Parts: sequence; structure tokens; C-alpha cells
Amino acid sequence: MSYKTILVHCDASRSVDARLAAAVEVAERFDARLVALHAREPFEVMAYADGGLAIGPLMTAYEADRDAAETASRAAYEKATKGRSVVSELRVTEASSDDALTVSARYADLLVIGQDDPEDAAGNRGDLPEALAFATGRPVLVIPRIGARTPVGKTVLLCWNASRESARAAADALPFLRAAEKVIVLVIDPEVSADGHGQEPGADVALWLARHGVNVTVQRDVAADAKVGETILSRAADSDADLIVMGIYGHSRLREFVLGGASRTLLESMTVPVLMSH
Repeated sequence: MSYKTILVHCDASRSVDARLAAAVEVAERFDARLVALHAREPFEVMAYADGGLAIGPLMTAYEADRDAAETASRAAYEKATKGRSVVSELRVTEASSDDALTVSARYADLLVIGQDDPEDAAGNRGDLPEALAFATGRPVLVIPRIGARTPVGKTVLLCWNASRESARAAADALPFLRAAEKVIVLVIDPEVSADGHGQEPGADVALWLARHGVNVTVQRDVAADAKVGETILSRAADSDADLIVMGIYGHSRLREFVLGGASRTLLESMTVPVLMSH
């Protein structure tokens, strides 16, 4: 397995340059085609009780904002790909980011998106990363709003709890894991059981990864007061990991999400890229 088509969200946010830089590096490394997608968000009118709303001026201003956002995203794309060996294209679509990325990601091997940025109107996407992980069936690489070291994934921290979600994440991340200089399987508060971790928690997944040529070690840890997310971030910092791989847990209904505590903590406080699968 390798990544041959990589889709990246190309919006007008202040973090788009860092996201594109990471996506270009990953595409070059895996000899993949890079597809940058810009969505021209649809016009939506707020309903007022008195109905006295002048649509014309609002539409004019909205179209100007959409044009400016597209121009900014094109400039960011051209800057990121200029002089690089990556084969790439910029697609512009008239749709919401959620819908456009969901559909396009199903025809890609990896989706690259940015961490939510509450201080940037263009990058304040709410639950977009987790929504896409639930909706697309594809791994989602989330780049922190502060940027990422490149190449991404020299030292990888793989979060393992012997669940379906962690197994899916590990399989989805295999190209990164095989290319990494070091992979640390982090097992937190494991319970020995025949139908889960086995007698030696982490040993079975380490053996599976080793058969794929992965340079892997196992680290077992304890999360104080059940703060699993904080423990993951701490261990990533201790090991100088530049990529965290994890399965996300929760339920999705009409974009209302209840995520596991660890998933939510990482998405809010991440300082290195996170590759997540559901």
C-alpha cells in the first residue's frame, strides 16, 4: 500500500501555507498526485422575522469575499508547488467545504486538512477534521495551525489500544510507518486479555509492523486520572515525535459529535500532525 492520490484543503486561512507545504512534501515522498481543493462556499441568508432584508448588497459583498478567498488560495497553491517535482492540480468547486472534501476524499488515499483556528474566520471550521474522518472512510492528516516540521513522520507515535479503530489507523498509516526512522507503539493502561492486548500488550502489533519492515519499539504507560490525551501529547514531546497516529472514537449524527476525550484533547492541543482514522 502507498499513497498515490493526496487531497489537501486549499482555503484562504492563515495556516494554508504550512498545510500545503506539508502536503507537497508528502506527495513528493510517495510519488503521489496532489489535488488541492478550494470550495467556494454557497451563499446563505439568515432568516429575519420581519423579512426586511436587502439581498442584493449582501450577495454582492459575499461574491467579492468568495472571489478574494479563491484568489488567495490560488496564490498559496502556486507558491507551494512552484519549482517542486510534485504532479498537482488545483480544483475549484461551487460547494461547501464539508460536502466537496467528503466526496473528493473518497477518491483519494489521504486527506490533508488544517487544525481548527478559532482566531481566524477563514480557518475556524469547527468539527471539520473529525467530520471528514467519520464521513469519508479515508485517513485524515491534520496539520497544526502553527505548522509542521518536514519531512512529516521521521519519528511516529502510534497510539494502540487493540481496538478496531486503532487497527484501522495503523493500517492506514503504513506508508508513513514503513518510511519512518522510528515508530513507537504507545500502549496506555493496557488490560491483558486473550481477545485484546494478549499476554504482552503491544507485542502482537509490533510483530505485525516488523513484518512490514517497520523499525518499531513498544512503550507502555499509565494515564494519571484517565487523562489519556494529555499523556499522548506528553509522550510525543518526550520522544520528539513529529507525527501521532490514532483511531478516533465517537458517534456522528447530523454533524453533532461526541468524541472520546483523548481525540478531543489532541485535536484541540496538538502541536505536531495527527493522522486519524475511524
